[in-house]
Amino acid sequence: MTDTGHSRRAAIGAGGVGVAGGLIAAAAAGASVLNTRAAYAQAAGDSLLRTVLDRGNLIVGTGSTNAPWHFEDDQGKLTGMDIAMARILAKGLFDDESKIEFVLQDPAARIPNIATGRVDITIQFMTVQAGRAQQVAFTRPYYIEGVALLTKPGSPMQAFAALEGGGGNTKVSVLQNVYAEQLVHAVLPQAEVLQIDTQANVIQALEADRVDAAAVDLSTVAWMAKRQPDKYADSGKHWSSQLYSAAVRQGDPDWLHFVDTTWNVAMFGHQNEIFDQAIADFFGLKPPVREPGLPPF
Repeated sequence: MTDTGHSRRAAIGAGGVGVAGGLIAAAAAGASVLNTRAAYAQAAGDSLLRTVLDRGNLIVGTGSTNAPWHFEDDQGKLTGMDIAMARILAKGLFDDESKIEFVLQDPAARIPNIATGRVDITIQFMTVQAGRAQQVAFTRPYYIEGVALLTKPGSPMQAFAALEGGGGNTKVSVLQNVYAEQLVHAVLPQAEVLQIDTQANVIQALEADRVDAAAVDLSTVAWMAKRQPDKYADSGKHWSSQLYSAAVRQGDPDWLHFVDTTWNVAMFGHQNEIFDQAIADFFGLKPPVREPGLPPF
């Protein structure tokens, strides 16, 4: 994304520094300060930041079977939003987004592999929870997950208003669990809820016209509606938010701060190419507006 700004006078006051010149000077200074050797010199001796820089690559724990987060494309290459967040870190560390070793792990291994040092960071659609935060340090969130209603394009029940208006005649499929009915009834209190054994079958019920909507993750709805807009639609209703973050070992503030800073710059600052492409590819979203001036509150 190219920086834009208002036109200003070339100089401010007598002997003033032009805005363009000031930005160029700042960029040059930033390039000097933010090189990896300087980062290495200032990191604590036992910080993983030093270890990773010395090793020359980043070791990331993730999965390979959950689109749009981590999955293999048609060529067998690992891709997804989690993978993009890893590439952003490698780019920040080595100016080379390919310097990553991915360790494919079961979700149950996300915390153990951090604790044992098998991976430097786990980036695997991990929900932030207080109990987990007693075992690992969570990075800044990079996605707010939620529940959404997948519908069919062109259907009389495509939009949430129609589902809501259907009252007791509206049928919604959802993955079977203790809170399934409560989850759906939070937004459609009169709907008939069909609890189904697998996520695939939850969606298949919609395809077979057994239900009017399928209650699944917001990211799943975004992914499916983007890939097959002739088959799937987003009803427009999203609720029950939860944070997705990465996890690192506790007691290493330099490493945690590096990850947070790098992702902040990618999400809200100027080094946003990988992030912007990823949210377009995997969620069909436009890049966020990054207005110069005061930060959002």
